[in-house]
Amino acid sequence: MKSKEEGVLATKSNNQAGIPMTENTIKEDPQTLEKHSIFQLVSIPSDKEIQSAKHKVQYQEGLFHFAMTGVSGAGKSSLINAFRGLRNRDQGAAPTGVVETTADVTRFPDPNPHNPFVWYDVPGSGTLNTPDWQYFTAHGLYVFDCIIILFDSRFTMTDLAMLVNCRRFNIPTYIVRSKSDSHIRNIIKESGYDSDEDENHSRRNALYSSAREQYITETRATVRRNLQEANLPDQRVYIVANSTMVSAVRDQKLSEKTIDELELMRDRHTKFKVY
Repeated sequence: MKSKEEGVLATKSNNQAGIPMTENTIKEDPQTLEKHSIFQLVSIPSDKEIQSAKHKVQYQEGLFHFAMTGVSGAGKSSLINAFRGLRNRDQGAAPTGVVETTADVTRFPDPNPHNPFVWYDVPGSGTLNTPDWQYFTAHGLYVFDCIIILFDSRFTMTDLAMLVNCRRFNIPTYIVRSKSDSHIRNIIKESGYDSDEDENHSRRNALYSSAREQYITETRATVRRNLQEANLPDQRVYIVANSTMVSAVRDQKLSEKTIDELELMRDRHTKFKVY
């Protein structure tokens, strides 16, 4: 496996031609989104910039540094709390809110001393502060050991660009869809369910299973299609809810609402050889 530094060198070589992309060029050759201007790195980081970015995020050898990315409002701060076994109201939790609460990349060590993880809350993409095409380099994401690409409702072009850039720098990624509990409840409501007419919740319980399966199937199909259209390899999407993720981290047990929370935690530990 190539190091991130080797990935930077390879990226420099691949971008030396510097061929500009126009709208007509994109329409004529839609096979690979890596050729689109939104997926071009604005600048290739120098060795000095890499060291500066590592210093800024307090990068420490021997630890694994996870960056949480995604559009504003996707629930990045809440999921970081969940990964750390914390609820949003717990002491030491990352601040959360309806509006974007993260202005700078913020560092959160894992409170479990047995987990050599450090979590980073990255400001939301898709805002006026940082254009989509500058998001990866502007936040120095090329220095992280792993990047979690979080989305709520839609898997965006910025998310795809993140995957492309992570492949260029040889950075492992996880695609995660958040707020599964809310989305499943919405599907149940859209089916015409009325809680006032269901005193013992028998109809809701019957609808829950089909709504859950519909949500999982549609999510996986949408991400698979988006990756195919971007000429990117198929990659699993982990479907989670913050409250269930907290329980998985704390108790490592399945519940009736568990979807991919326990598998995500175990896959992460296996990949980074933490037992």
